[in-house]
Amino acid sequence: MDLGTLQTIWFVLFLVLVAGYAVLDGFDLGIGALSLLERNEARRGQHMEVIAPVWDGNEVWLLTAGGALFAAFPPVYATVFSGFYLALMLLLAALMFRGVSFKFRNQVASPGWRRFWDRAFGLGSLVPALLYGVAVGNILKGVPVQQTAQGFAWQGSFLGLLNPYALLVGVLGLAMFLTHGAIYMAHKAHGEAAASAARKAPWLWLSWMILWGVTTGISAWQAPHLFEGATGNPLWWVTVLVALAAMIGIPWALRGGRHGVAFLWSCAAIAAQNGLAALGLYPRLVPSSLDLAGSSLTIHNASSSERTLGTMLVIALVGMPLVVGYTAFVYRVFRGRVKPGEYYGNH
Repeated sequence: MDLGTLQTIWFVLFLVLVAGYAVLDGFDLGIGALSLLERNEARRGQHMEVIAPVWDGNEVWLLTAGGALFAAFPPVYATVFSGFYLALMLLLAALMFRGVSFKFRNQVASPGWRRFWDRAFGLGSLVPALLYGVAVGNILKGVPVQQTAQGFAWQGSFLGLLNPYALLVGVLGLAMFLTHGAIYMAHKAHGEAAASAARKAPWLWLSWMILWGVTTGISAWQAPHLFEGATGNPLWWVTVLVALAAMIGIPWALRGGRHGVAFLWSCAAIAAQNGLAALGLYPRLVPSSLDLAGSSLTIHNASSSERTLGTMLVIALVGMPLVVGYTAFVYRVFRGRVKPGEYYGNH
């Protein structure tokens, strides 16, 4: 297998890992953020209980994506992680508080104690959900990277990442995860917690649909390079149709009370929208806002050697089915609605 083919394969595999993270961790980030809207302590607790069996396994996809990026495209890993350093520290702090909240919330029978960890859970979910979209928005628009004799150098600042376009994509990502989470909550929870999520889901879907349309229109102006080659690719149009069909399928399923079907449509919509972003970028991984043609990091100028990519592919072909199989097994074991107090008790 030649180097060019391996580079494309690893681009696709990295996309699969990122999309898998968005689909799987997206709903539990959305559920956590939605808990901030609940005033009832018991219902806030149900938000934790619904995702308790699966949330940590879902985050493995993010770690795997980071590892794949490091091994397959090391200059991208080095450049992006150095430029996004403060944002990544904020992300890690939020994820740590979120993870700790699962263990600490019910250790003390005090309303104030539980309220604190409920807020930690909610904010620890809201911040990553927002930062995911902000990061994607910056990559789509292009970041200040300059190719020098020593390699690729980051020329920007943390505040530069908070540009209007990236923030818009961040809000889009948040709406996407909130919708995804509300649908899963309606499917898995019991009683008023499920009913409350079911009432929110159609409105959240509407905000997601509007923001997706607005962002797509603005992208044609802010990031025209995303459409230059993509629109001539039949796969791009197929993915557009899948994304539209999935977005239409969500409210159709919600109206019939088929929350499980709506969740599958939501998974498909998230995967397709991530796919559209990737098809717009290809073969670039990180477009340069300073010199798009000369300083962008691509699968060709930022990949590991042919031997490294080939060896990793063998490992991935063994490891990925195990990860997918384990994930499917966990969801099968914990299928069905989650009863209040099932995982943390009623103390």
